[in-house]
Order: sequence, then structure tokens, then C-alpha cells
Amino acid sequence: MTITHSKTRPDTAVRPNPVRDTWNVLIRELKPVVRDPFSLVFSLVQPLVFLGLFAPLLVGSAGLPPGETLQWFVPGVLVMIVLFGTGATGSNLQYEMMTGSHERTLVAPLSRSSLLIGRALKEIVPIVAQAVIIVLIAWPFGFRVNLPGLVVGLALLAVFGVGLGALSYTLALVTKDREWLFWGVQQTLIFPLLILSGMLLPLDTAPAWMAAASTVNPINWVVQAQRALLAGDLGAAAVLWGWVAALALAVVGLLVGVRAIRRSN
Repeated sequence: MTITHSKTRPDTAVRPNPVRDTWNVLIRELKPVVRDPFSLVFSLVQPLVFLGLFAPLLVGSAGLPPGETLQWFVPGVLVMIVLFGTGATGSNLQYEMMTGSHERTLVAPLSRSSLLIGRALKEIVPIVAQAVIIVLIAWPFGFRVNLPGLVVGLALLAVFGVGLGALSYTLALVTKDREWLFWGVQQTLIFPLLILSGMLLPLDTAPAWMAAASTVNPINWVVQAQRALLAGDLGAAAVLWGWVAALALAVVGLLVGVRAIRRSN
């Protein structure tokens, strides 16, 4: 009688791991930034235009020294970087969907949630780098910043950017190959949010309805928190409300985005 011994083949399949996969997606998304760091500088053109052309108008209208005007204006410009930068990142994902690249990542042995979370976390690096550049540019013109406040402010911007980036990716997943719809919705939302945030002009003398609308605009609270932090007032109530707004946006953005990418096909 012949006895056969069957050997169990080892299980070599790669199974999704959310933490590992998020890290791998993050590194993958950061590689183009590392290879082409000048793209970070070029993306600063719009904020620099506002800083160079809009700030002098505030100096003239308010009659304040340039340094005092910059203390008010620069924190808003930092939030503007996040608003315009991360708000448009979904277009990169939309391009991947149109070229078929996104479809290939969906069949890879990766956690679906990591595909969005890794992309959203990638936004932290450009945000921090660009914010530091803006602060250094404004420094010789009289802008002064509290270093501990700057560190906390950068962390706040990072959390805010993760949430906004996740929402931008969600919009790309929903609109799919309809690029015109993505930009239509993005532009329709971003400019009212910008104006009602008080980052460009004070809302102290705004009509009652605008003042009321600004109180429910999370970007308004992030802007106020940045002004308090960079001035060194870390214990201000505005800082607390800014963190509440940024964290709420991050939680909502990630929850909605993860749900959207899990349904993606």
C-alpha cells in the first residue's frame, strides 16, 4: 500500500492592512512632490499675488503700519493656501480615473480606505512647506510670528487640509469623468467660503446676514485661530473653536471619503 503525503502550500497572499497600506499610499503620493519640489513654489503664485497686491490696499485704507496689517493679513493667506491647494487636489484623482490608473489601484491588495486616507495625509507636506515659505517672505516686511504659535498653527492647518483634501477627493469620486462638474461645484463653493471667512477683508462692518453666515463657516474659525496663534495668544477662545472646526471637517471629510471610495468601481 502506497502512502502519499500531501503538503500544504504556504499562504503567501498579501492581505490588506489599513495602517501599512495607508503608509504605502502616502509614500507613493509624496514621490512626485520630492522629485519636483518646484511645483510647491509655483503653486504659491496666487497667494503671493494677494500678499503683494492686496495687503498694500489694506495698509492704505486702514492707515496702519505695514507690519500691523501683515499681522492680520498673513494668517488669512496661510489658510488661503490650504483652501485653494487642497480644495483642487481631487482633480488629480479624477485624472487617474479617466486614464485608468485609479482602476488598477482598486484591484490591488490594498485597503480601500487607505487609498483615500493616504492621499489626504499627503497634503500635510505641501501645506507646511508653503506656509513656512510665506512666513519667511513676509518677515522682512515687518511681519512677526510667535514660534510656538506657528507650530500649533501649522498643525491646525494640517488637520484642516486633511479634511478639505478628503472632501475634494470625494467630489472627484462622485463626479468621476465629468471634469466640468468637479470644477463647477468646487468654484461655486470655494469663493463664497473665502469671502465669508474674513481672510481678505474684516467682517466687522458686514451686513447682518453675512455676519450670521460667517459664524457657521468653519473656515472663518480656522482663520481667527491662526491670527490668535501667530500673535502668540495660544489660550484664546478662537483657538479652541478653530480646532473644533478643523477636527470636525477632518472627521466628516474622511468618513464621507472612505465611504465613497469603498463604493468606487
